[in-house]
Amino acid sequence: MPKLDLDMVPVKTGSIYPDPFAAEMAGRTSLRLGDAGGLTQFGANLVILEPGAKSSLRHWHLNEDEFVMVTDGIVTLIDDHGETQMSVGDCAAFPAGDANGHHFINKTDRIARFLVVGTKAPTETATYSDIDMKVEMQGGSCTFTRKDGSPL
Repeated sequence: MPKLDLDMVPVKTGSIYPDPFAAEMAGRTSLRLGDAGGLTQFGANLVILEPGAKSSLRHWHLNEDEFVMVTDGIVTLIDDHGETQMSVGDCAAFPAGDANGHHFINKTDRIARFLVVGTKAPTETATYSDIDMKVEMQGGSCTFTRKDGSPL
């Protein structure tokens, strides 16, 4: 049946980030809706942010588009243009290759949720705007390095 039972979708916690950056993702969880529905060409994730939590380190993707729609609460988009408050129904789009580093922070006192839809490119590079780090992703594995490719 195509309808997903959200109570049956496993909650993903933690982060793929190396220490000490992994700890910065406390209060962030997600439901991998696309995976639960068997989708292979794009990802669809429901991200849940506790008060004070952030979605990720500020980053941009070389090969993957990202689309975000707020479904509950209020989040603050932080990108190269500054801060933008987003509430239910507000959307943001991040085209592949646009070096506008972005992430979302819940600056309120209640839980916020947003849907993220993005490409599943066979290989991907994400660059982190505020720190000297990038990640290369291929075949389900991630390799974190400095932006020049040297080891962390």
